[in-house]
Amino acid sequence: MEKYVGAGPLSGIKIVDLSTVVFGPLATMILADLGAEVIKIESPGRGDVMRFAGESPTGDLGPIFTALNRNKTSLVLDLNTIEGQTELKTLLCDADVFLHNIRMRGAQRLGLDFESVRKLRSDIIYVHCAGFGSDGPYAGAPAYDDLIQAAAGYAALAAHGDTEEPKYAPSLIADKTSGLFAAYSTLAALYDRQRSGRGQFVEVPMFECFTFFNMIENLYGRTYEECPGEMSYPRAVAPSRKPYRTRDGYIGLVPYSTAQWEAFFAVAGQPEVMSDPRFAEYKQRTKSIEELYSIVAEIVAKRSSAEWLDLLRKVDIPVARYNTLDDVLRDPHLEAVSMFQQRQHPTAGEYLSVRHPVRFSAHELSVRSDPNSHT
Repeated sequence: MEKYVGAGPLSGIKIVDLSTVVFGPLATMILADLGAEVIKIESPGRGDVMRFAGESPTGDLGPIFTALNRNKTSLVLDLNTIEGQTELKTLLCDADVFLHNIRMRGAQRLGLDFESVRKLRSDIIYVHCAGFGSDGPYAGAPAYDDLIQAAAGYAALAAHGDTEEPKYAPSLIADKTSGLFAAYSTLAALYDRQRSGRGQFVEVPMFECFTFFNMIENLYGRTYEECPGEMSYPRAVAPSRKPYRTRDGYIGLVPYSTAQWEAFFAVAGQPEVMSDPRFAEYKQRTKSIEELYSIVAEIVAKRSSAEWLDLLRKVDIPVARYNTLDDVLRDPHLEAVSMFQQRQHPTAGEYLSVRHPVRFSAHELSVRSDPNSHT
């Protein structure tokens, strides 16, 4: 099948992006990678604050900003002026999507609420990346990744089942998860417009999105009133669920099915473990997973990482090398699929880019343009 290099399945879609930091920019970066034309609007002065997180040769192309803003055109507009508002509204007249993360009170003050924008283009897809849903008591409150991790119960998982303090995941996981919700919601609204001809307002509330994400497995024992139990998935929150220490490092190891557990203990020379009623079947194993993981930890510590990887791969037991962040850059699989690519920025010089992970048989996705400096 012929591939259309650089086009992407969203070629021809125009998006006006008035979002900053991570949540919104991740969504529009995904859409831009897929071929959409994305015009990123920034304010005069410093623009998107994420430009200044970390060092860069230009001073305004911080690493996270660079990762989130490729394939976009930057435009500086002062929306506190009539001229800036007029130019933005001119862009919206032929835009397919308007996406922003301004609190709605601010959007209304600028004349950028849904009712005002749809007067410029009646079938526009208006995507609001909000902190909290507009029909709840938290509507309009500020939202940041840390706050959402705390409010959605995610930070509590660290303390669930042991004596540790609650803590945040060492990742902007609420922002990034919500960005994925915003991307797929935009696509769904565009598809609906293609069939119906109508535009619509799409609210993507960060708190609700991340709560949905968190509770998929962690609602658990509260799912059925007739058989109540503890919340959180026991296997996921077990304190011993972590990379196993080997004689010279660590490995990732997840025997999952009964057959895989039996094969692991056979290879380890301790097949009798699986005759223990706590571990013989999936349901019992889930309840006793902490004890099982502790037994595995003692066994794995007796051999080197290379020995385990070789031994377990031969019998098809799920195992992976343990990578530090530096190791990820040299992982043989990621090298083979060209996950990290050196690029030459016109003003910042050489930099490392992470390619879009999804592949299409009809389109060759590419970085069509590097992130712009703030001018």
